[in-house]
Amino acid sequence: MQFSSHIKPISYLKEKTASVVKEITASREPMIITQNGEATFVVQDIKSFEQTQQTMALLKILALGQKEIARGQFVDADDFFANMDQEVAG
Repeated sequence: MQFSSHIKPISYLKEKTASVVKEITASREPMIITQNGEATFVVQDIKSFEQTQQTMALLKILALGQKEIARGQFVDADDFFANMDQEVAG
């Protein structure tokens, strides 16, 4: 996606709010809004926002896992499953 085609001034958003909502909902692509020539915020449909939040949560979990591995705070898969088998047989 090219962001340059989705940059609009705040006056555009004020004048065409309904059409902006339709466009963003249909395309699921964000729109960058400028104020005084500077990008100030992004308008995005709720489904895309929720998907982004879910992706960020998964990435945080992966990053935490990587840190735990680097610190040696993990259980080998074979040991884990052996322990599970013992608990089930228990």
